[in-house]
Amino acid sequence: MFTIGEFARHGRVSVRMLRHYDSTGLLRPAQVDPASGYRYYTAAQLARLNRIIALKDLGFTLQQVQDIVDEKVGAEEMRGMLRLRRAELETAMAAAGARLVQVEARLRAIESEGHMPTNDVVIKSVPTVRVAELTATAASFEPESIGPVIGPLYDELFRRLDEAGITATGPGIACYEDAPEGGGRITVHAAVQVSAPLQDGAFRVLDLPSLEQAATIVHRGSMDTVLPTAQALARWIDANGYRSNDYPREVNLECPENRDDWVTELQAPVTLA
Repeated sequence: MFTIGEFARHGRVSVRMLRHYDSTGLLRPAQVDPASGYRYYTAAQLARLNRIIALKDLGFTLQQVQDIVDEKVGAEEMRGMLRLRRAELETAMAAAGARLVQVEARLRAIESEGHMPTNDVVIKSVPTVRVAELTATAASFEPESIGPVIGPLYDELFRRLDEAGITATGPGIACYEDAPEGGGRITVHAAVQVSAPLQDGAFRVLDLPSLEQAATIVHRGSMDTVLPTAQALARWIDANGYRSNDYPREVNLECPENRDDWVTELQAPVTLA
């Protein structure tokens, strides 16, 4: 038999936690001295403790843990709970990974403050181009809001174009504007250059207006890491006496399977300040 302190050491948990498990009925001591109230545990109880800790670390509530270790949950239900929890953890890991990418992008942007871009910024006119597009609304212009919207939007656009027998004749062009409903929401335009009649239907075919003047810069890498490039362009615009009039367009010059090898031109419409 072990005292509560000894059992806590062997189980790598705190005495306070064991007392809590006792009070909730999750893990009762094997014996309690009626005179002193001291709790005693057996080595065999380490197995139950290990299951409790493992399930708790998976995110189950203490009530769910108790039902599982007391075998009130059937094997099939248990498998379902574990599959659901696995999916939740995978989603959380993906979200954490995306946040890490944005933290790194912000760090690079901070490190580049005070430096003019090494990339060449070019002022040029952009001609009218015919595109097919689908639109959707993102919660904000933050990368974590845009990414989950624009990716599926392009997948659906290309699926519909394929059904219509229309082949893209040029690069994808992503455009953005403030959504009519306001609140910081953004209308996302996922477009691709085509040669097709103007139409509204399963997708819209329209002529994307020309830009008389656009400050352009090339970003190399995933669009998840575009922030330092975009802010370098903003600094150049400000330093050279221009004013940005709208959200920059994103023209996908090269989109290989590896997103880190993407090449994208940012086109910010500008006028002289």
